[in-house]
Amino acid sequence: MLIIRHCCRHHQHHVARHAGPDGDDKTVLILGGGIIGVSISYHLAQRGVKSTIVDRAGIASCASGKAGGFLARNWNAGTPTDELSQKSFDMHEETAKELSLSSYRRLKCQSVAVDGTGAKPAGAKLKNLEWTDLGVRGSRLMGDESTIAQVHPKELCDAMWSYSEQHGSNFVKGTVENLCYEDGDSERHIRGVVVDGQKMASDVVILSMGPWGEVLQQAVPACSMLGVKYHSVLMRSGRVLNEAVFFSGLGDPEVYPRNDGNHYVTGFPDPPQVVKEIPGEVEVREEMCSRLIKTMQQVSSEMAEAEVTTKQSCYLPFTRDSVPCMGKVPKHENVFVATGHGCWGILLSLASGKAMSELILDGEATSVSLEPFDPKRFG
Repeated sequence: MLIIRHCCRHHQHHVARHAGPDGDDKTVLILGGGIIGVSISYHLAQRGVKSTIVDRAGIASCASGKAGGFLARNWNAGTPTDELSQKSFDMHEETAKELSLSSYRRLKCQSVAVDGTGAKPAGAKLKNLEWTDLGVRGSRLMGDESTIAQVHPKELCDAMWSYSEQHGSNFVKGTVENLCYEDGDSERHIRGVVVDGQKMASDVVILSMGPWGEVLQQAVPACSMLGVKYHSVLMRSGRVLNEAVFFSGLGDPEVYPRNDGNHYVTGFPDPPQVVKEIPGEVEVREEMCSRLIKTMQQVSSEMAEAEVTTKQSCYLPFTRDSVPCMGKVPKHENVFVATGHGCWGILLSLASGKAMSELILDGEATSVSLEPFDPKRFG
C-alpha cells in the first residue's frame, strides 16, 4: 500500500497529484524521462496513480529515443537479468497490442562473419541469409521469431507517456539540482527536489536519470554511474528486411532493419566514462558515423547505395558492476531508484516499470523479483 506523508506545498512547477490512502493529495516525482522512468509512470497510471516526470531534455530525448529497439528473450540466460528479460520480452508483445504500436514485430537474427574481400562462401552457408552480402565467410542463426523481436523505442515511450498523460500525469522540463531532505526522521525522508532553482515538493521520489548520476549519488553515494557512448546511423534501402545481423569482423557492426525501410546500424562504442555531456546535447562525431556507413557499404551490397537518413549518438547507462540498480534506496523512507540497464534498457523496460510500480504501491514486487538489483549492494 502506498503510505506517504504530506510535505511542503510551496513550489512553482505544476505537479500531478492523486488521492492517497489517507485521503490527502500525494505527489510522485520521477526524475528522468527515459524509457525506465516512462515505464514506471505508465504502470503507475494503470493502477490509477498520477506522476510527474522531470527531465532536462524531454521524454525519450536521449538513448531511449535513439536506441535500436532489439529484443531478445533468452540472451541473458545465466545472468541476474534472465528472469527480468523473459518477463519483459513477453510483455512487449502484450503492450504493443494494447498501445497499437506499428513498429513492433518478430524477427530472425543472424551472426555473419565478414572480411570485406568480396569472397563468398558455399551457397549452403547463405541458405538462410536474407541479406546479399559481400565478403561473407559464414553465417549462423542466432534466433528466430519465437525469441527475437524489435520495437521503435521512441514510439513505445511516446505511447506509454500519452497513456500516462491521459490519466493525469504531467511533464516538467528542467534540470534537477538537489534532493531536499527533511530532518529528524529515523530514515531519511526527501520532501522534494530543486529544479532550476525552484523547490518541487514530493511524497515519493524515483531516481531514474540514466548515466547522469550526480543526483543519484546524493542518496546512494557508492552507486556511481558510467555511460558508454554509441553512434548510430539510419540507412534506407529499397526493401524491408526481416533479419537483424550481428557482423563479426571489420569492427563488429550491428544492423537492425525496421519495418519502415530504415536499417539501424550501430557499433564501435567509446570506453565507459563518467558522462559530462549535457542531456539532449550529446555530440555526434562525423568520423564515427562515416565509419559505420563505410563499413556497411563494404560488407553489404544491400547498403551500397542506401540513403543515410539519420546520424545520432547516445550514452547507455551502466552501474559499476553492470547490473541494473532497482529498489528502495537504503536508509531512505520515500526514495526509489531504477537505473543502469545498459544495452538492454528497451528490452527490460516493461518488466522493470511494472515491478517498480508494485514496489512503490504495495511494498513488494510480485511480477518479477527485484532482489538481484537491490541498491543495498552499494552500501
